[in-house]
Amino acid sequence: MEHSVELQGRDPVDKRPALVTGKDPSFHMVTQTVAPLAGRKVGPGWHIAFLLSSLGVGLLTVSLAYLFWEGIGTWGNNNRVDWAWDITNFVFWIEIAHAGTLISAILLLFRQKWRTSINRLAEGMTIFAVMAAAIFPAVHIGRPWFAYWLFPLPNQMSMWNNFKSPLEWDVFAVNTYLSIGVIFWFVGMIPDFATLRDNAKSKIGKFAYGLVALGWTGSARQWVNYERACILLAGIATPAVFSTAGIVSLDFATSILPGWHATIFPPYFIAGAIFSGFCLCLNLLIMVRSIFNFKDLVTARHIEICAKFILFTSIIMAYVYIIEFFTVFYSGNPYERFWNWNRIFGPYGWAYWAMVILNIAIPQTFWFKKARNNIIWLFIAAILINIGMWLERFVLIVTTLSRTFMPSSWGYFIPSFWDISLFIGSIGLFFFLFCLFVRFLPMINMAEVKSVMPQADPHSKH
Repeated sequence: MEHSVELQGRDPVDKRPALVTGKDPSFHMVTQTVAPLAGRKVGPGWHIAFLLSSLGVGLLTVSLAYLFWEGIGTWGNNNRVDWAWDITNFVFWIEIAHAGTLISAILLLFRQKWRTSINRLAEGMTIFAVMAAAIFPAVHIGRPWFAYWLFPLPNQMSMWNNFKSPLEWDVFAVNTYLSIGVIFWFVGMIPDFATLRDNAKSKIGKFAYGLVALGWTGSARQWVNYERACILLAGIATPAVFSTAGIVSLDFATSILPGWHATIFPPYFIAGAIFSGFCLCLNLLIMVRSIFNFKDLVTARHIEICAKFILFTSIIMAYVYIIEFFTVFYSGNPYERFWNWNRIFGPYGWAYWAMVILNIAIPQTFWFKKARNNIIWLFIAAILINIGMWLERFVLIVTTLSRTFMPSSWGYFIPSFWDISLFIGSIGLFFFLFCLFVRFLPMINMAEVKSVMPQADPHSKH
């Protein structure tokens, strides 16, 4: 009797806390929890979120249209701070996108079972964040109708691309990462598409889901090929994460500006990507878990593990901030010393101290189990941390460019209305795509969640 009480809420096979809870956790319960939500009627909460995000997309459309008509002079950029909110937003979104592949691919390679309930949301977050990020370098070039020059395509000038340009590196890195992310996301949904096809009530639903299910029948041969494909794509996507983050960081590291010319930037950007991406993933998990009542599939254990990852990466970020001080001291470079003083006590010092408080101080509350189990605090903390990560990019870019070698060229950046509206519009685009995702596609990977349940283990007596 005592032994049965001790194992209550635990997996009967490996004796760890169960990844799927509830009165009677079964394959049927997983299907009936997730499948009915795809393509069916939704509550008023979804309609409100979709309306707000649609307004954001409308604002994005107006901002881009006005930008194309008037030019980037509508932004607050000036001759000194030529990279400002646009590139700050680009780096912010592209770094967020990396955590989705890390959660899905790297944890798959390490056979982490807890990833199964959250990987689908994380993969979707990757796709939507990359699409939001791609807006900014495309319009930053000033003549977006010539954006096709960035691709190695025949053009009227009969000229090749400048492959030495960091902008060109971004084009190849982002498009490669987006391609791998979409394929990985789609392949993982094939078994679930077949489930939705079999549960669809309308002929249109059966046809649409059957088309993307690619004839899936669930045979042993198909499962073997599916698992091989997932492992292969995870192996390809993992180096893509590091290469994309590294290439974005080299946009700065290959320059000679103080504060940018540092070899620590690639691991610095990768750690920041994991940090900010996990925070947004935690926000999405908490929202989906609460709105759609997925508390038996996305359990408190999943939420707590995400909080631990955020705590771990915040420690890495604190280490990087300290190393920057050491680099300035060890280099003996007076320009580096001035840059360090300027970002702390200069005109943008408020942004630096806000960044330190939000990115380093707030995550330290996650040392305490009560904080990790407090859903409201986790949700608020994740939002505050992502604000801090945006400020980190702002400090990195704007503070450095506002005061460089020549005091005569110093300037101060003040964002315009169109800077702010474009960023808000990109947030609207992200949540617009996310609303469509949760409306028509399975939010949780039903096939992989079932694979980690005790019933899937041949040695289980469940």
